[in-house]
Amino acid sequence: MSSYMRLRGLVRKEFFQIVRDPSSIAIAFLMPMFLLLLFGYGVSLDSEHVPLAIVIEQPGADTSDFASAFHQSRYFNPAIYPDTHSAEQAMLAGDVNAVVVLRRDFAKRLRDQEGAPIQLIVNGVDANTARIVSGYVQGAWGKWLERYAQQRGQKFEAPVQMEQRVWFNSELRSRNFLVPGLVAMIMTLIGALLTAMVMAREWERGTMEALMVTPLSMREVIVGKLFPYFVLGMGGLALSVSMALFLFDVPLRGSLWVLVATSALFLVTALGMGLFISTIARSQFVAGQLALVATFLPAFLLSGFIFDIGSMPQVVQWITHIVAARYYVAILQTVFLAGDVWSVILPNAFGLLVLATIFLGVTWKKSRKRLE
Repeated sequence: MSSYMRLRGLVRKEFFQIVRDPSSIAIAFLMPMFLLLLFGYGVSLDSEHVPLAIVIEQPGADTSDFASAFHQSRYFNPAIYPDTHSAEQAMLAGDVNAVVVLRRDFAKRLRDQEGAPIQLIVNGVDANTARIVSGYVQGAWGKWLERYAQQRGQKFEAPVQMEQRVWFNSELRSRNFLVPGLVAMIMTLIGALLTAMVMAREWERGTMEALMVTPLSMREVIVGKLFPYFVLGMGGLALSVSMALFLFDVPLRGSLWVLVATSALFLVTALGMGLFISTIARSQFVAGQLALVATFLPAFLLSGFIFDIGSMPQVVQWITHIVAARYYVAILQTVFLAGDVWSVILPNAFGLLVLATIFLGVTWKKSRKRLE
C-alpha cells in the first residue's frame, strides 16, 4: 500500500471521528461564538458615561455653564451635589467615580488674573480608569475655558496647542482592539486544547498503540492527525473573522490572504503544541489542564491581547518571546487595523515558523523513541 493511500485512510478515519464527537465541533464552532459574543458585547475598555459628582457650593451662571460642559459630554454621567461631604460619601458607596468641586468663590476668582482653581477627586482603585477620567476632566475643563473666552470676545491663549490625531483606531473603540486579539485566543484553544485532549484520548483507549504497529510511519501519523484538526481550526477562523467583520464592524484594512496565511501558520504552531502536550500527558484530564496552563493562560496574559508588553518588566518581556500568541496577536492587530505592514508581519511570521518547527520536531523525535 502506498504512503498516499495510508495517509488518506488515516485522514478519513480522523474526519469520521470528529463527526462522531460533538465536543470537537463544540470547541471549534460553538466556543468561538460564545467567546466573541462575551467579549464583544460584555467586555469594554472604553470609559464612557462615567458617573461624576459636581459639587457647586455657590450656584450661579458661571457654575451652571461649567457643569453643562459635562452634561453635554458622552464620557460623563454627572450629578450635582450641594457639598463635598455628600459627594465623598457617594464615592465611598461606589455611586460616582470622581468628584469635581467648585468652591464658593469660583465665579469671583474666575475673573481674577490668577484664575479659579477646581478640585478633582478621583477613585484610584482602578488606576487605569482613574487616569482616563482625570484626562477627560482636564479636557472638558480646557474646552470650557476656550468657549468661555470666546463668549466674552477674548482670545484664549494656551501655552501649548495640541492637535490630536488617532491612527488605526480613530473611533477609539476597544472592540476593534479586543476582537482581533480574541481570534488568537480562539485559535489557541482549537489548536492546542483540542489536539492535546484528542490525542490523550487515543492513548487512554489504546488506539494509539494499535496505530503505531501499522505500516504507517511517524511522519504519516503526525500529518494524518494534524490535517483534520487543521481544517477544523480554519473553519473556526472563518467563523471568527466573519463575526468580527459583519457583527462587530471591526475593519479589515489588510489583505485577506495575508490573514489566512499567517493564521494557518499559527494554527500549525498551536497544533504542534497540542501534539507535544499529548506526548507528555496520556490522560485527557491532565492534557486538558496542561493545555490551559501552558498555552491559553500565557496567550491571554503575555501576548499583548489585554496587557501591553512594553509595560511589563524586562524579564517578563523576554519570556513573551516563547509565547506563540504574542506573534499572532501582533499580526492580527496590524492586519485588521493598520494594513499589510510587512515590517511587522514578516518578523512575527518568522517567529511563528521557528516555534512550529521546534514543537513539531520535538514531538516527532519523542514519538519515534516510543516506537522503538
